[in-house]
Amino acid sequence: MNKENRSEDKNDTSSASKRLERKAYETELARLHVELVKLQKWTKASGAKVCILFEGRDGAGKGGTIKALTERVSPRTFHVIALSAPTEREKSQMYIQRYLGHLPAAGEIVIFDRSWYNRAGVERVMEFCTEEEAQKFLKAVPAVEKAIVDSGVILLKYWLEVSPEEQTRRLEDRINDGRKIWKLSPMDLQSYSRWHDYSRARDDMFMATDTSWAPWFVARSDDKRRARLNIIKHILSKIPYEEVPRPKVELPKRQKRQGYKELDYPYKLVPETF
Repeated sequence: MNKENRSEDKNDTSSASKRLERKAYETELARLHVELVKLQKWTKASGAKVCILFEGRDGAGKGGTIKALTERVSPRTFHVIALSAPTEREKSQMYIQRYLGHLPAAGEIVIFDRSWYNRAGVERVMEFCTEEEAQKFLKAVPAVEKAIVDSGVILLKYWLEVSPEEQTRRLEDRINDGRKIWKLSPMDLQSYSRWHDYSRARDDMFMATDTSWAPWFVARSDDKRRARLNIIKHILSKIPYEEVPRPKVELPKRQKRQGYKELDYPYKLVPETF
């Protein structure tokens, strides 16, 4: 199968043409949140190290998926990393150096909202790096990821695949929604016009870095709710967590007043306008 056909297959969302209803989504998400809390407790108890990468085009749904994944767990265990553009000092370093310091220690789950694969995607397409630098990255990164995995890190890599029609709808929605306009940068507008350049870069990335020790997992994301549930369920299936026993919890009795009286103080109350 050639690259063009593979792209068409990933963009074929006919099986998910009927979007998942909110009630069904929230019911299943609540169940998965319970499992994520179990994962959190197991990670802390076992000293496991988990690293999850999310990649995809602008508007593919990475941010929403990460939010659904982390909204009921502790940020002390689940660390979300979304690095800004590199500083001049970081530009002078080995390319992957600024990412390595964020890899998980024992008892941590690190989630990259975009990762070192920026070099294979946006940097290559937007010509922020040379073609030679991009090729060197693609050649070197499998060995780096092998070292990460061999150090005991569970490394999971996800590509969220959105169709051109759905991407257009989402980006137009950002333009017209004051709550979302911050998500739309000048870079997003430039990259939007280079759909096929990104497709070529994605295909090269898969061919070079889809290894047995760090494979890519592709999630169709035209239906955001289905994608979030599918990805969370898949993450849980790839980590050998177990429920950690915990003692029964009961609230203790409150102490007696012991002469305490409420302070008569002119508190500056927040106006109750709702």
